[in-house]
Amino acid sequence: MNGAEVLDVARDAILTLVLVSAPLMLIGLVVGVIISLFQALTQIQEMTLVFVPKIIAMFITLMLALPFMADLLNSHMARLAARIIHG
Repeated sequence: MNGAEVLDVARDAILTLVLVSAPLMLIGLVVGVIISLFQALTQIQEMTLVFVPKIIAMFITLMLALPFMADLLNSHMARLAARIIHG
């Protein structure tokens, strides 16, 4: 493997990582902003108020996005296996 192939594999791995983690990160961001806005409007300054809704929303998102995430990881592994086989 030369330097260009190593960089290509690394770029593909980082892109796959971003795509796999994006649904959970976006939902966590949206729920966090909504809860923070609710806290600012009602002046409730409870630190633990954010965690339960965020965990529930992320769990639901994980259940919905799991086939998409598994497909991305499967295709990434297939590309890596093809690179290993073809040398």
